[in-house]
Amino acid sequence: IWLTFSTSQAADGVAETLPLPQDHLKVVAYDLMDQTDGHDELVHRTEWLAGANEYDVDVTAPILAYETLLMGEGVAFVRVAPLPHARVNPSAVDFTFDMRMRRLVIRDTGYPYVKLPYRGGAAGRTKALQDWQRSVRPYVSGRDGLFLSNTWGDRNCDTRINEEFLLGEVKAAAELGVEVVQVDDGWQSGKSANSAFADGKGVWNGYWAASPDFWVPDPKRFPNGLAAVTKAAAEKGIRFGLWFGPDSSNDAANWERDADWLLKLHRECGVDYYKLDSMKTTGALSLARQKSLFDKVLKESEGRIVIDMDVTAEKRPGYFGMMSAGPLFVENRYSDYKTYWPHLTLRALWSLAEVIDPVRLRMEVLNPLRNRDKYGDDPLAPAAYPAETLFAIVMPASPLGWFEVQNLDPATVAAWKPLVAAWKRERDAMASCNVIPVGARPDGLSWTGFVFMPREAGKPGYALLFRELNENASLDLASVFPALKHVEILAGQGSATTKAATVDCKRGFVWLKCDLSL
Repeated sequence: IWLTFSTSQAADGVAETLPLPQDHLKVVAYDLMDQTDGHDELVHRTEWLAGANEYDVDVTAPILAYETLLMGEGVAFVRVAPLPHARVNPSAVDFTFDMRMRRLVIRDTGYPYVKLPYRGGAAGRTKALQDWQRSVRPYVSGRDGLFLSNTWGDRNCDTRINEEFLLGEVKAAAELGVEVVQVDDGWQSGKSANSAFADGKGVWNGYWAASPDFWVPDPKRFPNGLAAVTKAAAEKGIRFGLWFGPDSSNDAANWERDADWLLKLHRECGVDYYKLDSMKTTGALSLARQKSLFDKVLKESEGRIVIDMDVTAEKRPGYFGMMSAGPLFVENRYSDYKTYWPHLTLRALWSLAEVIDPVRLRMEVLNPLRNRDKYGDDPLAPAAYPAETLFAIVMPASPLGWFEVQNLDPATVAAWKPLVAAWKRERDAMASCNVIPVGARPDGLSWTGFVFMPREAGKPGYALLFRELNENASLDLASVFPALKHVEILAGQGSATTKAATVDCKRGFVWLKCDLSL
């Protein structure tokens, strides 16, 4: 049962006061980080054992839960809002635990919140949070969780964007199994601040004021219009996407103009997937207008448009501010600057999955052979991993191929292609499961991974387990699944029985399909 509450600036600053159980209690707070251009650690979890000697605890965080230690039953609370730093009042307290009076005070911050009762300890808490998010944006087969490529990850910026290049991307994408080809900044007539051709005159806001034709497809790059490329993609069964920057000037006053343009490109050119970047949430009015933009686009496209909300920079709606729009574009990582490390991608996904439905997360895999010289002989360098492991890391999420597909070498394509095909066959069944992080928090040296627990009896479960850089080749499966009837190996570099899983090589993985006794 999910209970939703709205707040309206109560005079005493209190939205609700709840009595706490008298049992031994654990209190857990999750402080999430966006603006990921400056953060690798995206989840900071704090726990208290609620004793009678504890002073009042004020918590400013989007998620908080209390749980009875002996029974593993609790309630999670989520503030349905941008993260605290992006709100109108960044310092407002969300929750106060009055330990001595055994009560929880939910503060009125002007944003709604939900209460999610759960049982089953930490795994039950994760299930409740994921199920609630799935109720806000249901998973649609063929629309959600697709393998999307984006041209920006190879750092050529907009220097190669034109019709001929994109036709090559479409051809290479079809060979690998990419389902959405997304063109980043550079398809439009206007020049952004990131354009290689801007000569210091590009803009990062106020696009309509810069030029009324800013978002018209560049006629020099696309003499036959975007539709020539989107048609070629459709003929190969590939969807098409674009980068777009909603105008944030004057509290997003041009929101309706932006929405109409996104819908025009959708209807006339077949653009279904948008990465929304450069957006700034400057206050309550801009947040309301941005929500109106998303609502209009989703309603008038009948849900066919998917919006990737970028959370890499600026003050934006973040993880819980616009949940119905689509997945979250989580990170910009580049091998050019040695900021792409596979174990950090795995760590970010593993940590976020505890509180975020993983299909909502667009997580990156890069071309592992670019910039090998910059990493030297580092054992955690991308090229040090079996190529299959890099794609396996992002299979619980919505995979982002952060590269120009036609730049991949044949050996990488040959390694990924059968794994991509196998993942597609199982994807809908995996998406019908709750995804529970298991093992140690990834650090490059641990045993770690995910289990996929079916929401319905009789359905299969899965385990995706990673042996990082350690000497232990085997993992006791009883610690992952308490009761197994049968295990089928789907991919990886190892073997498994109902008792144990083995991964033969360091930095490898094993992917299992499991019959469970539920």
